[in-house]
Amino acid sequence: MALLDETARGVYIISATPFTDTGAMDWASTDRLVDFYLECGVDGITILGVMGEAPKLTAEESTAFVERVVKRAAGRAQIVVGVSNPGLPQLGDFARRAMDLGAAGVMVSPVPGLKTEEQIWAYLESVAAELGEIPVVLQDYPQLTQVFMSAGLLNRAFATFPTFKMLKHEEAPGLRKLSRVRAAEATGERRRRISILVGNGGIHLCQELARGADGAMTGFAFPEMLVEVCRLWAAGEKERAEDIYDAYLPVVRHEQQPGIGLALRKETLRRRGIIASAKTRAPGPTLDDDDRAELTHLLDRLARAIRSLGLASPAPQRIAGE
Repeated sequence: MALLDETARGVYIISATPFTDTGAMDWASTDRLVDFYLECGVDGITILGVMGEAPKLTAEESTAFVERVVKRAAGRAQIVVGVSNPGLPQLGDFARRAMDLGAAGVMVSPVPGLKTEEQIWAYLESVAAELGEIPVVLQDYPQLTQVFMSAGLLNRAFATFPTFKMLKHEEAPGLRKLSRVRAAEATGERRRRISILVGNGGIHLCQELARGADGAMTGFAFPEMLVEVCRLWAAGEKERAEDIYDAYLPVVRHEQQPGIGLALRKETLRRRGIIASAKTRAPGPTLDDDDRAELTHLLDRLARAIRSLGLASPAPQRIAGE
């Protein structure tokens, strides 16, 4: 599998990390999850991100998870590994281990606490030096990190560090910022064109595609929607893409709830028969009876909307509630 570069596009799904009901690593569910993502047609799988509960895994579990996913994917999709860590030596060591296991690149988010552009720039310089030739996805997610990178700073970083290949754009609202980042590439004079994939559950996906995004890197529990919308958009069938997106929008919005979004995604994947348990490791969210009833209602409505659009699912699933 080739290394990640600036031409990356499509859907790089953010993967959950499956656990058993007791909180142990669930390797059988991991295999099914990778197979499911591939059957949905994703171009890449990003593991050990925020949705992957990376801070809750031991170093040994993280390494074993990378190895398992890479082997299961078997070159059918690029694997990007989240390696963010407050300690640069630890970040670098894990990044090199992931690349040795077959990853296509790594994802890094600025460490929380950086307040000024000078501090952020110094951190990015140190990351670039630590990682050497390893391809990097720079994650811009200020809602989580409280680190705000301006469009100007991002343009400077991508012009300066050739190993920075992709921007994971997650600032919200961030449409104007996306446009400003793309504007710097318009003539080719300020810097090369980079790959931009968007997160936030895909809540503004169609608008972001219109602003120049190349696709999505997010963990929505129906990756086949992300794949189809991005495919249709690239083919110029934008109205059809938006029609399909609109059918899923209530579930997209529901998953974006702070606090319980991960639990909702895992429960949906469990109901679809992909993972055996919706367990999140403590401290993590759990659903109560009202949460589960709401999800059932939305998934039942989604099933009807999918049928009305004549859509066929690319993977085994049971969308309706139990």
